[in-house]
Amino acid sequence: MSDTVDYSQEGAVRARYSRAAQEKEASLCCPVDYDQRYFKAIPQEVIDRDYGCGDPSQYLNKGETVLDLGSGTGKICFIASQVVGAEGRVIGVDMTDDMLEVARRSAPVVAENIGYANVSFRKGRIQDLKLDLDALDAALSGNPVADTDGLLALEETVETLRREQPLVEDASIDVVVSNCVLNLVDADKKRTLFAELYRVLKDGGRAVISDIVSDRPVAPEMREDPELWSGCLSGAFTESDFLTAFEEAGFHGIRYRKFDLQPWRIVDGIVFRSVTVEAFKAPEEIGGTGRHAVIYKGPYRSVEDEEGNLLRRGERVAVSDQQLERYRRSPYKESLVLVGPENETDAEQPSVASTCGEEGSSCC
Repeated sequence: MSDTVDYSQEGAVRARYSRAAQEKEASLCCPVDYDQRYFKAIPQEVIDRDYGCGDPSQYLNKGETVLDLGSGTGKICFIASQVVGAEGRVIGVDMTDDMLEVARRSAPVVAENIGYANVSFRKGRIQDLKLDLDALDAALSGNPVADTDGLLALEETVETLRREQPLVEDASIDVVVSNCVLNLVDADKKRTLFAELYRVLKDGGRAVISDIVSDRPVAPEMREDPELWSGCLSGAFTESDFLTAFEEAGFHGIRYRKFDLQPWRIVDGIVFRSVTVEAFKAPEEIGGTGRHAVIYKGPYRSVEDEEGNLLRRGERVAVSDQQLERYRRSPYKESLVLVGPENETDAEQPSVASTCGEEGSSCC
C-alpha cells in the first residue's frame, strides 16, 4: 500500500479514469449481464471503455427523464435512451474530460442508429449537481485567477452559476441512476451527494443505484490508499450503511433490487460485492379528508414503515391522504390492499395509522 496519507481522492479518481477512457482497464469492471440488444446501436469504443458493476437501466420505463451520475463514456446513458424511448430524456454527468469526449463524440452515432436524439452530457461533480463545470471553465477562460481579488471573484462566480444556471435543476428528474460511482466520492462529501440525489428528483421519483459494498468497515489504511480508492474498493459503504445513507437523506421504500452473493473482490479479509438499491422520494404534501385505510397482505405477521407506523397482517389500518399516496406506489402497493371506510357517509376522519378496533378508529 501507499505510504502517502495526504492525497486527493478525487484527483486519484480523475487520473485513473482519464487513463481508462483511453485504454481499457479490466480491473475496474464487474461481470454484468447487460441486454445485448441495446449494444447494437452503441460504438464498440464506448462498450470497451465504460466501467460498472450493475445495470440500473433495466429498472427504467418509457418516457422517463433519467440522470446518470458518473456517466463515463456513456454506456448506461445510451442503453437508457433506448429504454425510455423518443419521448424520454437522458442526462449524463461526469467530471472527466476524456470520458466526456468519448461520450459526446458517440452521441450522434447512437442517435442516428436509433432514430432520435435524447441524450446530453454535462460536466460536473456528482456531489455538487448545481455547479456546471463547463460554464465555470468558460468563465475562467476570460478571467484567470491571479491574486486574492481574483479568488474572491471566482467564489462569487461559482455561487452565481449554482443559483442562476444550475447543472441539474431542483425536482427535474424522474429517475437517478449510477453505476459503480458513488463509492468514488470523497468520504466527507458523501452526505452532500445523497442530499443532491434527493434534491434533483421529482416528488415520487426514485434512485436506482448500482455500487460496490463491503461486509464490514474498511480499515483506515485502506482508505488512505489512492489505488484502492480509485479502484472502487476503499470508498465502499458497508451493506447496511449504504441503505442508511438513503434513509438519512429522506428516501423511503428503500430496498435491494440485486445483491450479488458471489464476491467481486476480497481484500484483507473484507468481502466486496455488487448491489443495486432502489429508493423513492416521498410524493408532495397533499390535502384531503384522510378517510382511507389499507390492509397489509403478508407474508410477515407485521411490518413497520419509515414513519414508525405498524401494519399488521390482515388488519385494516386507517391512513392519511399523504400515507395513501405513498402506499399506492411501488414498492408498497404490491403488499397492500387499499380500501376505504365501510360506510363513507357516516365515517369520521380516521386518525393516522390507527388500527381497526382501536378506540377512535373509523375504518371498520
